[in-house]
Amino acid sequence: RIGTSSLRRSSQLKRLRPDFQIVSIRGNVQSRMKKMETENLQAVVLAAAGMIRLGYEKNITQVLPPAVSLPSVGQGALAIETRTNDPAVQTVVQNLHHEPTALCVRAERAFLRRLEGGCQVPIAGHAVVEGETLLLEGLVCDLEGKRYIRETISGSVANGEELGIRLADRLLDSGAKEILDEVYNAGR
Repeated sequence: RIGTSSLRRSSQLKRLRPDFQIVSIRGNVQSRMKKMETENLQAVVLAAAGMIRLGYEKNITQVLPPAVSLPSVGQGALAIETRTNDPAVQTVVQNLHHEPTALCVRAERAFLRRLEGGCQVPIAGHAVVEGETLLLEGLVCDLEGKRYIRETISGSVANGEELGIRLADRLLDSGAKEILDEVYNAGR
């Protein structure tokens, strides 16, 4: 029995181990951790960054690599919005900008946008920049993790958004549209 609030994580875990019983849990980190006892769970899947930020790193027993649980689009990336008429603040914020992360997020978001996805469907996308190459991996799966389409594409970082669209089209051509329609209809 494993607790998570993410359909994306749930589907990938079921794909890995069909014998897992996934229990949907909500709430803040503390209440989710407490549900280990109150809901008789063997594990709770939470974001490691949040656990560390809150001082709960000692509670992390395993980090799921992307090969096991591909993250959601843009996961871990931060965005800062500023007033357009405040150059002093924009200068400070610009020092925080990380161009490789921005390139990855643009590609991932183009992938998600083309799939017309949101946070209530099991879609994942993860990009990395290696030199001048962007590598993007994406997946769409059904709620049980039985139908699972996962592919990778790579190309120039300058073409990240195009790569995201091309990867989404490849998944759609492989049956992702049918899976997504089924997931959306199950939620109605």
